Amino acid sequence: MVLTSLHYLYIVMVVIILAIMLMKKDIVIPCIIGIFAMGYLYSGNAVAAIQSIFNTVIYAGNEFWGIIVIISLVVAMSKALQEVGSDMLIMSPIKKLMVNPTLAFFGVGFTMMIISWLVWPSPAVPLVGAVLLPAAVGAGLPVIYVAVAMNLFGHGIALSSDFFIQGAPTITAAGAGIDVTEVVKASIPIWFAMSVVTVAVAFFMMKNDMKKNSLKYAQISEVKQTIEVKRGKTTILMAVLAPLGFIFDIFAMLKYNLAGGDATALVGGTAILIMLVTVLTTYSIPDAFDKVVDYIKEGFKFGITVFAPVIFIGGFFFLGNQGGATTVFGEGAPGILNDISIYLSQSIQMNKLSTILTQATVAIITGLDGSGFSGLPIVGTLAYTFSNIIDIDMAGLAALGQVITVWVDGGTIIPWAVIPVAAICNVSPQELARRNLIPVLCGIVAAILIALIIL
Repeated sequence: MVLTSLHYLYIVMVVIILAIMLMKKDIVIPCIIGIFAMGYLYSGNAVAAIQSIFNTVIYAGNEFWGIIVIISLVVAMSKALQEVGSDMLIMSPIKKLMVNPTLAFFGVGFTMMIISWLVWPSPAVPLVGAVLLPAAVGAGLPVIYVAVAMNLFGHGIALSSDFFIQGAPTITAAGAGIDVTEVVKASIPIWFAMSVVTVAVAFFMMKNDMKKNSLKYAQISEVKQTIEVKRGKTTILMAVLAPLGFIFDIFAMLKYNLAGGDATALVGGTAILIMLVTVLTTYSIPDAFDKVVDYIKEGFKFGITVFAPVIFIGGFFFLGNQGGATTVFGEGAPGILNDISIYLSQSIQMNKLSTILTQATVAIITGLDGSGFSGLPIVGTLAYTFSNIIDIDMAGLAALGQVITVWVDGGTIIPWAVIPVAAICNVSPQELARRNLIPVLCGIVAAILIALIIL
């Protein structure tokens, strides 16, 4: 196998992108430059190279569109529930269970995890923070550890698995060229190991810190607020119907074996119906027409904001696959990653340990920008590449990259990525990231060890 200048250009751009990530800078610019350079080198035509930028964005947008829509719809639904106060009423029973710091830590954590699975962590942060933060602090849990629990369970455990909405595994699977259900299934043992170890280490560090600094924490009460829970007819109705709607979805998924796009469609349709019923039972018919549009705009504003950079990043890395290259450059375009895989397999001896460590290292590096999902196309394509070099499970390797990338990139150990949780809890982002660092690193080690055993 002989590599061409197009292959080497792709490799150079990947290295540049990873280096820029290490510098903690956004990588959209080098991705756009990489797309243009590859388009020009392949076609020898500046016009075609310019067109390739747009065509790549369209291709990547089509790959991500379903995920953008589902996330936008659940955010729109959460906005509607928030405005009528149903969100707080849904959460209020959890407050009664918080009678000591331990129960408060896990109460906040598991609630954040469940809500994040259903509507993603970003909408869950203000909801959980507004309702459960005062109750947790009142139970004796220091406010910094309320933030730790929200971060680890929401942006770590829930987002790295994303079993319900399946945004993360869909992007990872697209990069690897496999079905999303394969990534989800393969991720379970890796995700479970990292989640348990991370939370266990964080909890024991918290207990030790509280024991050593009991006087300081007893004197500090940073959050003093009361939350008035609305109890109108619509508030109560939707506080009952919204959870029942998603419980119905779960049963339907199990009964009819729905997964991937089918499961996402069910969740999206349910979110639309919940939003619609909320609006129709709250406002007059003339006002409802405008309110529904407002909520949808808010939802899609959030969805596009989150995924706008990911589309460009994913677009560049999709060019490494045969399907993406053919769509953008036309018939006859090379499968760059496949060619590189063959070349490496003929030139370099790789083993399972070096492959897993390389995947984990790249996952950490790609997560340093703290933007969320930008690293997922990279680890997906690397899993495809490495699985063609040695005998290793592609889905499992992709899942390892996904879990580690999201724990880092999704907002647990990067100061500028933990700002939403830090802000709602009124703590320093740097301090919150520092408290999360050792537990997350221990979790990454656990994930790597499990991967070495099962892959």
